[in-house]
Amino acid sequence: MTGDSNQRRAPLVVRGGVVVTCDAADTVRRADVLVEDGRIGRVGRVPAARGLREIDARDAIVLPGLVMAHVHLCQALFRGAADDLPLLEWLRRRIWPLEAAHDPTSLRASAELGLAELLRGGATTLLDVGTVHDYEVVLDAARRAGVRLFGGKALMDGGAGVPRRLVESTRCALESAERLARECRGDATGRTRFVWIPRFVLSCSEGLVRGAVERAAAEGGLLHTHAAEHRAERAAVILAHGASDVAILRRWGFRGRNASIAHGVQLTAAERRRLAADGTGVVHCPSANLKLGSGIADVTGLVEAGIVVGIGPDGAPCNNNLDPWVELRHAALLASYRAGPGALPAHRVLRLATIDGARLLGLAHELGSIERGKRADLVVVRRDGPHVVPAGDPIEMLVYATQARDVEHVIIDGAPVVARGDVLTLDVAEVVARARVEATRVARRAGV
Repeated sequence: MTGDSNQRRAPLVVRGGVVVTCDAADTVRRADVLVEDGRIGRVGRVPAARGLREIDARDAIVLPGLVMAHVHLCQALFRGAADDLPLLEWLRRRIWPLEAAHDPTSLRASAELGLAELLRGGATTLLDVGTVHDYEVVLDAARRAGVRLFGGKALMDGGAGVPRRLVESTRCALESAERLARECRGDATGRTRFVWIPRFVLSCSEGLVRGAVERAAAEGGLLHTHAAEHRAERAAVILAHGASDVAILRRWGFRGRNASIAHGVQLTAAERRRLAADGTGVVHCPSANLKLGSGIADVTGLVEAGIVVGIGPDGAPCNNNLDPWVELRHAALLASYRAGPGALPAHRVLRLATIDGARLLGLAHELGSIERGKRADLVVVRRDGPHVVPAGDPIEMLVYATQARDVEHVIIDGAPVVARGDVLTLDVAEVVARARVEATRVARRAGV
């Protein structure tokens, strides 16, 4: 993912902000950030010059673009359609029937709705878990929106309560995923990358998981799944397989630095040690875990074990928003509740959505911190709202007080995608209007 195919643009300077770099030393300094050819050219004083574009950040914080490492764009239309249910009932009664009722038009409307919300909140890189069919629509929507997307279709070849339309043969699931992987490799923007995503152990055969593992290894691709999320889910896996989902996934080859699991709420200390030894990452989804009653992940324990931890909002029907700042705040508060204040300090929480999210995706050399030579994925956050005044420590303010409405500018690969709070790459009013229509239609088709 080089992004070097971007059309050459005039240099841009983000002028005079408090720069939260998220580098190895967590450096915070007032500085200019120069962007040249999609990359960070300098962090420091940049003299005024003819032809230099400028963004005034003198009363703002500049930070790396946020990495949301577990989202479901296909579920954005289902917001409010699956409330107050535990995980397995939530899936079988609402989510799977709704996903099965998607057509390409409703799926595009869902993806664009989710992308609009995430971009306005400062998310620049996403790991997206798709539904079974029509994922090329999501890839196209992401390219048009200008976001950096790691994503793939959900791989499913069985499972109790799964609608027929979501169940493919093992062969068809893998072959259709291979076609999507080829499409991503041919993306001239360099911003989309295919991820192999067996949905979870209860909907996948051993052959499907092993097939995904083998193909990901052959192409240097990423693996992602759901695991150790809910007590009832874990009990069902043990009943079916005689071992936990984490143990089964490891047995089937799903592990390593190219692999990550979402949630990890039910992980034991022994499982954390095995994940750390394997290099498998974990994505924390605090709001979804609370709403579905899954529990509170031991993020402090994961970090102390040496596991790379990212963060994500999950899907709209189990959250119900896709606001990165809500996830950061919840992650910090829940860590304080579980392990004591300061056990996971604000600067460490922010890294979940920046440099550690980039590490989870294998791109820490390109993303996740504001350093010379890295991709110019930047967020400018205002700090003049009554909820963030008086200004204290900038990192603590970002984690505990900032809201999506404070995001003023978002830059991806050096190109502005949000300016003065407005999304430039999507017509948000049109996206919202279309989403309302398609949400009604997909719910009617699903009988929900």
